[in-house]
Amino acid sequence: MRILVTGGAGFIGSHTADRLAELGHRVTVLDALLPPVHRDGRPEYLTPGAELVVGDVRDRELMTRLLRDTDAVYHFAAYQDYLPDFSRFTDVNVTSTALIYEIAVAEGLDLQRVVVASSQSAMGEGLYLCPRDGEQTPGMRPESALLAAEWEVPCPACGGPLELQRTPERVSNPQNAYGMSKYGEEMVAVNLGRRYGIPTAALRYSIVQGPRQSVYNAYSGACRIFSLHYLLGGAPTVYEDGGAIRDYVNIHDVVDANELVLTDQRAAGRVFNVGGGTPYTTLEFSEVVRRQYASDQPARVTGEYRFGDTRHIISDVAALEELGWKPARTPADSVAEYAAWLEGMPDLDRVLADADAKMRELGVVRKAAT
Repeated sequence: MRILVTGGAGFIGSHTADRLAELGHRVTVLDALLPPVHRDGRPEYLTPGAELVVGDVRDRELMTRLLRDTDAVYHFAAYQDYLPDFSRFTDVNVTSTALIYEIAVAEGLDLQRVVVASSQSAMGEGLYLCPRDGEQTPGMRPESALLAAEWEVPCPACGGPLELQRTPERVSNPQNAYGMSKYGEEMVAVNLGRRYGIPTAALRYSIVQGPRQSVYNAYSGACRIFSLHYLLGGAPTVYEDGGAIRDYVNIHDVVDANELVLTDQRAAGRVFNVGGGTPYTTLEFSEVVRRQYASDQPARVTGEYRFGDTRHIISDVAALEELGWKPARTPADSVAEYAAWLEGMPDLDRVLADADAKMRELGVVRKAAT
């Protein structure tokens, strides 16, 4: 197949492009190669044999030319990180997705599959169970609670304690601009795909980890942040009380899922969670990284928090497992591979300080009053 991979020089995109090339597909990579991810321009790991086109996924003329010579699309190009660039999230993530379908319809293109990268953040706080009031999907925690170091999410009906559940795809409750844009992106893709007969699958990735994850993002990537701290001889700060729960998925498991939905007809018209299957608190995950670096310094709990973070979320991956996929690698596998990739990388000493300064300047990192 002739496959276009947008964002194909990035983390998930480049690994997926590698797999597609190995399978014998003709791969075209479209990437803007913009900082902070591509601070040094074209990455050295770019898929051998793939054609690289440098450009913007919102460029109609460019996208029309590329899509005319394409059988399938993996749409990974996106604006990310947790920053208050609200309009840019929608402009890049949603508009570019709509443009793919707009061009396909206008040109009468026979796209065999479009795979769109969504995010666990589309589910927000996720699904909880209240012993009294049943299933709940809470909204964002108020800052008054965070300032008082009241980290846990109460039942929105009765105010009592909640029990975290694995969150299935039927839950969509985004809390921040990035999550909203990803939910908008998957709605555009799946619904337009159904309407115009373009087989489409959207994948909600949990926290993806492994080599090639950019070290330069200001916000995203616990593996990146913790690994850099320990590599440079320090210890990371974990936000809130370190008890926030997430699930972490290895990049190679993600690529397995991406490959599966390309040809499995059961995937068309659906949204799937792609997660690690096992919950970890932030402190538990920091211990995985600490063991990798054999450090004697545990992560620090300072009472700081990131405004807009969800408290807990773990993805239910049963739907994708029904298609034959399951996560096969552990967070320890991901951390080990990422640590090996970081070895010898130059100019890392300012990365953490610059990212922290940026988030504080923008009011993202704050501190509880108690």
